[in-house]
Amino acid sequence: MNPRQKLSVILVLLGLVLAFLPLSGKYSFHGKPDQLLLRALDESSFFTADQVARFVITEDSTVQLIDLRPQQEFNRFSIPGAVNVPYKNMLQKDMESYLGRDVRTIFYANGDRQANYALMIAKGLGFDNTYVMKGGLNEWYRLVMNSSFTGEKITARENALFETRIRARKMFTELNSMPDSLKARYRESKEIERKKLDGGCE
Repeated sequence: MNPRQKLSVILVLLGLVLAFLPLSGKYSFHGKPDQLLLRALDESSFFTADQVARFVITEDSTVQLIDLRPQQEFNRFSIPGAVNVPYKNMLQKDMESYLGRDVRTIFYANGDRQANYALMIAKGLGFDNTYVMKGGLNEWYRLVMNSSFTGEKITARENALFETRIRARKMFTELNSMPDSLKARYRESKEIERKKLDGGCE
């Protein structure tokens, strides 16, 4: 399939997704599907797993991670600081409760498909400060959890990148090795912090 055919298929799928979304009167789509697709596929709409790892270790308050996987998968393991909004429930909630306009919202799932759909929906509804972690958790595991250093020399840049991955890996492992009750308390505290930053209340 050539690139033009792929783009046509994506546009048709996007049109179908948009046509069947159960939107309330509060939300409406902005722009045409082809324009929306171009905005969603722009390289500036993606962060790498390494960039997300840096946000995690610095506990960057200008970033909100949204885990789109089902709740049972999220409960087993997730990236520290992430909030669970399962993709299938995305439009059943008030989107402004988890898509802050003053923070960069980064979607992730296991791969790219659901995160890209979520990105197109969010951008189509006017939430422009939304992004995708490219490659999802599969890429997170490949780059962050399974990274290792081999060789005799390392540049300063490579060393900084490796240190970031090691720290993010440690945080991920510590969070996900906690008993479920402690994990739940940690996630609740992060949710309360996020609401306070958004100007909400507990």
